[in-house]
Amino acid sequence: MRRHAWTIFSAGFILCWMVAPPALARQKVEEDKPPAGAIIQKTFITKCMACHGIGSSEGRAPTRETLMKLTPEAVYAALTTGPMGNQAKDLSDEEKRGMAAFLGGRPLGSTEAGDAKFMSNHCASNAPLGDPATSAGWNGWGNGVGNTRFQPANAAGISADQVPRLQLKWAFGFPNGVQNYGQPTVVSGRVFVASDTSYIYSLDAATGCVYWSYQAQTGVRTAVAVGPVKGQGSAKYAAYFGDGRANVYAVNAETGELLWMVQADDLPSAHITAAPTLYAGRLYVPVSGGEEAISIDPHYPCCRFRGSVVALDANTGKQIWKRYVIPEPAKPTKKNSVGTQLYGPAGAAVWGSPTVDVKRHAVYVGTGDAYTEPAAKTSDSIIAYDMDSGKLLWTFQDTRNDAWMLGCGPTNKAEPCPKDLGPDWDYAASPLLRELPNGRQVLVVAAKSGNVFGLDLDKKGAAIWKTALAEKKPGAAGLIVFGGSADERAAYYGLNLVGGMVALDLGTGERKWFTPLSPAETPGEPARLGQSAATTAIPGVVFSGAWDGRLRAFSAEDGHIVWEYNTVQEYPTVNGVAARGGSMGAPGPTISGGMLFVGTGYIGVMGGIPGNALLAFSVE
Repeated sequence: MRRHAWTIFSAGFILCWMVAPPALARQKVEEDKPPAGAIIQKTFITKCMACHGIGSSEGRAPTRETLMKLTPEAVYAALTTGPMGNQAKDLSDEEKRGMAAFLGGRPLGSTEAGDAKFMSNHCASNAPLGDPATSAGWNGWGNGVGNTRFQPANAAGISADQVPRLQLKWAFGFPNGVQNYGQPTVVSGRVFVASDTSYIYSLDAATGCVYWSYQAQTGVRTAVAVGPVKGQGSAKYAAYFGDGRANVYAVNAETGELLWMVQADDLPSAHITAAPTLYAGRLYVPVSGGEEAISIDPHYPCCRFRGSVVALDANTGKQIWKRYVIPEPAKPTKKNSVGTQLYGPAGAAVWGSPTVDVKRHAVYVGTGDAYTEPAAKTSDSIIAYDMDSGKLLWTFQDTRNDAWMLGCGPTNKAEPCPKDLGPDWDYAASPLLRELPNGRQVLVVAAKSGNVFGLDLDKKGAAIWKTALAEKKPGAAGLIVFGGSADERAAYYGLNLVGGMVALDLGTGERKWFTPLSPAETPGEPARLGQSAATTAIPGVVFSGAWDGRLRAFSAEDGHIVWEYNTVQEYPTVNGVAARGGSMGAPGPTISGGMLFVGTGYIGVMGGIPGNALLAFSVE
């Protein structure tokens, strides 16, 4: 299946299910067939861009950028009973709804349904939020700026011998939700979690009662980072996150009130898919893009997006520095056979949360493939930037000449396709920064190719070791996607295409163990193999969610399974919303204070099982 792991969220900055009914989203998409979001984007390009494109109609019609500021309800009204009714008369109602969700960035009717004030489980009171730094928690994507996804014993509150006794304590349902992208953050006894319907929720960790909700402009798939904020009235702590239109938000972590919002990149194809990293009053924001999802359309002026990292003042949102992965701006190159102006170079999105190296004052990010050829030398790379200035320190590239485009392949060599189509082997996972027993630090990085490296940070990222985990060439879906975890001795990765878990020695890269997995059966569903979701570790145990909907715990010593839970079922929920579990393909579980939290339901690129449940487990 030649599909990028994030293109369902691409180009239209919306999820596949926003523009197609869930039944369609659940089906496994055929080889080289674009996702529903790309189809709706193509409809807009071919039927609407003549009037609503940049510079079209001599300014008489609003541009796409202007339309994308409208709510989906307003767009739908314009297409049915409003001024665009005649122009849209040949579109089906399903297409109109899809167009409304595409431009509006969320499902029709999601505003009222998702608002916490309409839920039945309001918390009895809202006491002042405690300092996140003084209590156990899981803050942001990687539970620390090193992105190790490891929780020490005292903070976990769950020991290895207690894991087999984990039982479901409560479940929360996301209204109208279909996919769980937002990894739960746990601080000060509260859970902060984003939804695919654009809502952020603050819940009580022990009971699941709801404190507040905040609706972003479009769907949110990032984890939330919580930390101190100054100069914002009575607010002491802010919750930070990004959305599908590259907006970055700071809301009062106690009340959900908006403190500030800025746009990290103004290109329509830009979005934020990974959590910003908060450190010392600065927010390091990764910017990704989705032009590769629709660039094959000859009417689209491909491509101008460049991945970037943006440093913001966490108190105000003011930009401190911004560095593009591809330094030079895209320029006109040629016109294709239908007269569309093409541009380049482009691509190299930043898909994972930045890793901060306090000792060396550096920020590390992984980059994706190029959208145009020749591929940029910074695509499929690990890049180090100076924390204060954004100055480029060094780069490490694994796969060269990786120019890739959705829909291109052996059976489709359309005009826009790269002549030498690359494998789409992004560095999608966040780098893991770990200290070895001898005091030496190593940066462990893993690509979709299945190549894992240990990099020497005192030698500008030179490789200490390399381990190739792929037994045969992976496709664009990738072998290692959303990343691993690491304790003091090993790094742990789930393998997407073959199914299984592997442990690698941090110092040498030597394979310590490998546990193959066969997909569990779900009645009425095809077998789904593999683990693309991020793993999570506590002392002695590693957790991994899978496409088959099972959450498994493995012994860190030898890889045997010590606990397994089938999330593919219906749940009674604390907020009274009908909820069901499904596949797990992106965020991993988070563990804090004796509880484990995980979202279940993921369609992604493998035709996963949808779901809309947040589950909370404790030891019984």
